[in-house]
Amino acid sequence: MPAKKAEQLFGEYLDVVRRLRRECPWDREQTHQSIRHSLIEETYEVIEAIDHQDLGELQRELGDLLLHIALHSVIAEESGSFSMEDILASNLEKIIRRHPHVFGTATVKSISEIRQNWERIKLQEGRTSVVDGVPRELPSLLRASRVQEKASKVGFDWKNKEDVWTKVEEEIRELGQAQQTADAKAIEEEYGDLLFALVNYGRFLHVNPEFALRNAVEKFLTRFKTMEATAREQGKDLHEMSLEEMDQIWNRAKNP
Repeated sequence: MPAKKAEQLFGEYLDVVRRLRRECPWDREQTHQSIRHSLIEETYEVIEAIDHQDLGELQRELGDLLLHIALHSVIAEESGSFSMEDILASNLEKIIRRHPHVFGTATVKSISEIRQNWERIKLQEGRTSVVDGVPRELPSLLRASRVQEKASKVGFDWKNKEDVWTKVEEEIRELGQAQQTADAKAIEEEYGDLLFALVNYGRFLHVNPEFALRNAVEKFLTRFKTMEATAREQGKDLHEMSLEEMDQIWNRAKNP
């Protein structure tokens, strides 16, 4: 028996989701807002599968993400707002419109030109700023990086990473000055400016700030748990240990 084509499976998939909305009490009561947090969670699980290079898990997580997309489309369909067909048609039209070098007559010489054209097309679509379209819900480090990338595409950028590092050092000094005033608002503002400058510097180093910090957190967790395990093996409790004792174990965990 030949395998079903994706188009046929997708139609059956939507029919299953529609039936869930009719017959499952839990699915029936859901709204765009009630499953909003789950959509974010599923997206992060997709990212985690990619980070682990686990293609089997990636397949499963993409399916879970697809379920949310289908459910949102069916909820909208029930109210007459839009349908999956509308989603696909509008997105297909947008993809073609934003790739004139593939589907039109435009010629490009580099990836940089493609990106610049992409931003110009977005402005032609009705956006009033080149930095529009970066979701507020993004993690702040990632959002900062995306805003900086968009600004750079119109030439508003540093010339070299040395100048960016000078800016980082300037922000460190300003944070130190703010601490001397004991003004909590000023300290928070200068701390934010320092983080923003570090994100910019990371961009020049071709480092994704979100991934870099995530990896640093994971590294800290691994070492801390190693420190806990070592303390238990020695019959010690971290709550009763001095900082000097913990530092000794920590340094061994850093350099096993």
